[in-house]
Amino acid sequence: MDINNPPRSFGVFKPVDHTVVTFRSSAALESAAGALLAQGFFAEDLTRYSPAQMLAQSESDLQTASPLASMGQELNLVKAYRDLAQQGCSFLVVHAPDDLQIATLTQVAKAANAQAAQRYGSFIIEELIAPSEDEVQTTESPAKGLDLATDGLNRPG
Repeated sequence: MDINNPPRSFGVFKPVDHTVVTFRSSAALESAAGALLAQGFFAEDLTRYSPAQMLAQSESDLQTASPLASMGQELNLVKAYRDLAQQGCSFLVVHAPDDLQIATLTQVAKAANAQAAQRYGSFIIEELIAPSEDEVQTTESPAKGLDLATDGLNRPG
């Protein structure tokens, strides 16, 4: 994926067949990236975003978003990524189009204490890391936002 020209839909980031994994630190991201490479992923499957890079992309997306972008969760995720980037999180975008790759990616992300991981499909965005038992889930809608915790990074790790 080209970080300078990321895939978009209705003016906002939407990397179909990719998973966006959020980490509290660049060290945790690099640990997960190394584990993915050891599990058979290729370097070109992994795109790293520093907090500053994701913040800049999110701000740009928020300015160019079409009104249609608010119909799904893409715009809410852009806002969540912006908030997480402001808190210093790093992001790893992984090209993983098949279920076996997703299973490996999910295992690695959990082992690396990832904050979150969203798998982007054509019509659905799937959360790969379930909230902890003490987090309360809500019915997600464009108006209500997401369950993705951006306040205080409350996942363990």
